[in-house]
Amino acid sequence: MTVKISTVLQKKIFVEMEKTFPNEGGGFLLGSKAGDDTIIEDVIEIENVFETEEQYHRYAMTPQNWAKMEDEADERGLMLVGYYHSHPNHPAIPSTFDRDHALPNFVYIITSVMDGKAADQRAWLLAQDRSQFAPLALVVE
Repeated sequence: MTVKISTVLQKKIFVEMEKTFPNEGGGFLLGSKAGDDTIIEDVIEIENVFETEEQYHRYAMTPQNWAKMEDEADERGLMLVGYYHSHPNHPAIPSTFDRDHALPNFVYIITSVMDGKAADQRAWLLAQDRSQFAPLALVVE
């Protein structure tokens, strides 16, 4: 399985995640499927609503954000294909917290932001049994 994203959308994520540093930031991935590939066609930043003093290592959004994004994706002929967020001063590798709150079948893009600059970006997919994340090929076009 491959995740394809344009350089423009990757840059948009980098700028957003650098802006939220030293806290985590994130949002939704809208796109489509082509066989086993997921094509990211837009990224929508969503404000971090986790407790302010915990935002340096936690990111959350509301159920209302989720419902609104599903509606917007439908209106645009797209699908809600995943979610992206940052790891300030940590690797772009899912944490236990990420695994505990993730959904199978969703693509997760994590951007490592080191000292305020986007340093690494990786894509992941949660196993159906929720036991672990598998790395996905991230193709930037």
